[in-house]
Amino acid sequence: MSFLSDIQNLDRNNVGGWPQSVKLFFTALLCAVVLLVGWYFFVSDQQDSLANLAGKENQLKQEFATKQAKSVNLEALEQQLNEMQDMLRQLLRQLPSKTEMPELLIDISQTAQSAGLETELFQPGPETPKDFYAEKPITLRMTGTYHQFGTFISGVASLPRVVILTLHDVSLTPKTPSKEGTATGGQLVLQGTVKTYRYLDDEESAAAGKGGKAGGAKR
Repeated sequence: MSFLSDIQNLDRNNVGGWPQSVKLFFTALLCAVVLLVGWYFFVSDQQDSLANLAGKENQLKQEFATKQAKSVNLEALEQQLNEMQDMLRQLLRQLPSKTEMPELLIDISQTAQSAGLETELFQPGPETPKDFYAEKPITLRMTGTYHQFGTFISGVASLPRVVILTLHDVSLTPKTPSKEGTATGGQLVLQGTVKTYRYLDDEESAAAGKGGKAGGAKR
């Protein structure tokens, strides 16, 4: 009871005159408050860090699961890629070769004549090598009917080698009457540029690849 009475009778203006037991009590209380506040902020920071680490852990688990799934399917994907590359090589081998290209151009021109087309211009241009094939432009001007053009396209498709013709800036327009006013009889004029393609052999492909890298380095 004396300790409680000492606290009740404390003189706030004379802290130095407080009993020793009361001084020790408030000193211990102050230390406890300081420790409690410090512990609270320390634990709060640790909780925030723990929450961040838990979020990173979940993210890393998801990334690991994704990469693991990819690694499991990697071998199958590589096999599919190899099969697709083999199929591509087989398809490319069906295109004309370098030695067959001149004969192919003659065949295309003769097919147009056989279809009844009037060939006013048939001028092959220089080749442009790509990664695994070369494209050759042909500037042409032909006159004929719809039926004759259809026969020509059918004839090109039936050539021994696979022939791919792509149209570039090509127009098909009715033939204008002559100055004498002669009827054109449904004649059409096809003019522009078409491109045909051939495959590159291994040496040509390697040279084309080196040329592309050198061009990229110069840029």
